[in-house]
Amino acid sequence: MRRHSVIARLGAADKTKIVVIDGQSVQTQIQFIDGEKKLSFGLGQLIDALTRRGVIPSEQAVDLAILSAVVTAADTRISRKTESQDSWTREIDLYIPVSNVKLFEAESDFIARILAFLTGDRWRIFFRPRLKEHSTLVDKKQLKVASFDSVCLFSGGLDSFIGAIDLLAERRNPLLVSHYWENSTSSQEICAKRIGAVYGDTDPRHVRARIGFGNSLVKGSDSETTTRGRSFLFFAMAVLAASGLNNADIVIPENGLISLNVPLDPLRLGAWSTRTTHPFYLARWQELLGKLGIPGTMHNPYRFMTKGEMVKACANQTLLKTCAAETISCSSISKGRWKKLAKGHCGHCTPCLIRRASLISGVGKDATSYALANLNGAKLEGRLAESEHIRSFQLMARRLAERAGIEDILVHKPGPLTDYSRDEVSNYSAVFKRGIEEVAAVISKVTVKP
Repeated sequence: MRRHSVIARLGAADKTKIVVIDGQSVQTQIQFIDGEKKLSFGLGQLIDALTRRGVIPSEQAVDLAILSAVVTAADTRISRKTESQDSWTREIDLYIPVSNVKLFEAESDFIARILAFLTGDRWRIFFRPRLKEHSTLVDKKQLKVASFDSVCLFSGGLDSFIGAIDLLAERRNPLLVSHYWENSTSSQEICAKRIGAVYGDTDPRHVRARIGFGNSLVKGSDSETTTRGRSFLFFAMAVLAASGLNNADIVIPENGLISLNVPLDPLRLGAWSTRTTHPFYLARWQELLGKLGIPGTMHNPYRFMTKGEMVKACANQTLLKTCAAETISCSSISKGRWKKLAKGHCGHCTPCLIRRASLISGVGKDATSYALANLNGAKLEGRLAESEHIRSFQLMARRLAERAGIEDILVHKPGPLTDYSRDEVSNYSAVFKRGIEEVAAVISKVTVKP
């Protein structure tokens, strides 16, 4: 195991001596100011896109965005396999320049706990002041004034497609924020275009940024594919946008089953259980905004709905039915390349199964093309990857059917729900059970051989 220290620098003049707590750690320096004095690695791209629309982010939100980018660098470029003792838990120190050191120092342990819950790693975060020449990183000399009343994360998936439609159908004025990197995000522009054909050109309200780092960033370490920390970046991007608006809603559109992500079997705790939009994690982000003085209310309006219920309740059924197949839900649309298959939905990962069930339940059919096309009477080998998640859903559906009320226990497995009332926790239990039943109905005729 090797501890890693990742140091963010702002410009060539940033030669501040950093006292690295663990002198034996692997040190990686990231230069965030390029030759044009713009923030690099996609952050400047995002800030420019926002300011052109009259959205002027706060400096504290910029600090948070830089922190999230460094978290992304560490999460995606430090291998769990080679850099940890247990092939999972990494030890990572971050050194971040900020505009208000006292403000961020007071919350360093709190932020570290948020990251530990999200990624399962051990984080330590150290802040220092920006140089005077970089005390302001946002051009505030903009004449345009934004009129957006909300910020909505827009991934190009089915849930975010519904979220954007519902906001526009309510005559809200959302700013859509997207992160793109690989092929799985190619649907963002397509979905935005489809929405724009009905609700007006989305170009003025859709901002996209490619925030990421090259594979060779960390010397001696392979890249990491689990990306458990990705939502820290996504949320920071949304907060960056919201900080330039007047106490805007920050909408995280995610169905309740995926948001809770209750482990389907005992082996899916820890490494296999993502917490990207878990209610406890969302509550901590809202608390962090308050601590940092950043306005905005972060919430998931679909937290008590299954994906199928989201589909049924979508405010524009015609648009949804016409374009749902163009959204992307698969956990990895390139996973079939070793079989020389075209990029697309595999049809058997957890997001694909939930998607298939939601469309069949919600609109009666699913026009999406899947590598595993037929689930009606399919016979799968238990040792193959295509059967893993199907079998897990079947086993969980059986547990729920045989043990009344067990969902009230299982719903607490992925994380605490102590921020919520008894009625809200009951609603989380109920949406978990309904979500499993929704998927079980679609895979009931699939046979998985031992």
